[in-house]
Amino acid sequence: RMFPPYKVKTSGLDKRAKYILLMDIVAADDCRYKFHNSRWMIAGKADPEMPKRMYIHPDSPATGEQWMSKIVSFHKLKLTNNISDKHGFTILNSMHKYQPRFHIARTDSIVDLGWCPFRTFIFKETEFIAVTAYQNEKITQLKIDHNPFAKGFRDNGQGKREKKRIMLNDHHH
Repeated sequence: RMFPPYKVKTSGLDKRAKYILLMDIVAADDCRYKFHNSRWMIAGKADPEMPKRMYIHPDSPATGEQWMSKIVSFHKLKLTNNISDKHGFTILNSMHKYQPRFHIARTDSIVDLGWCPFRTFIFKETEFIAVTAYQNEKITQLKIDHNPFAKGFRDNGQGKREKKRIMLNDHHH
C-alpha cells in the first residue's frame, strides 16, 4: 500500500449529483534515480513506462454531499513493481519519480467515465520516488512509527527493533 496514504477534502460539488472519484499515478519525468550521499540524484534514463491503471475509490459512486462530508482517503490503493500483476494494483518502476493525479467525474456509472464532465487535480507536494526498500534509515523509522501495517517492527523498549516472533508452546502432557 502507498504510505503515507493520499487524502483529499472536496468542496464545491453539487450536493445531489453523483460523482466517481479516481486516482492514477503517472511518471513525473523521464529519469531513473539513486539515493547517494544522503540525497536523491539522477542515475540515467527511465525504464519503459508500466501500463497505466486508474484506481476507482471504493465508495464510488456517491453524492457530492457524501464526498464533501468527509476526508477521502486512498489508503486502499496498492502499488507493485510486478508487470504481470493480476490484482489491479498500480504498477510502478522502482527508483522512478511519480505524480499522483486525483480526478472527480460527475457520473453514477463507470461505463460513462470517458464521456462525463470531470476535473483533474495535481498537487506537486505529493510527488514521490517509488522504492522497494527505503534508502534512508530515518524514513524507515518514520514508517515503522506511523504505519499500522508495520506494527511487527516497532521498538521493543530496549533500543532494539525486532520482528515480532511467534512463540510456540512446546509442552507435552
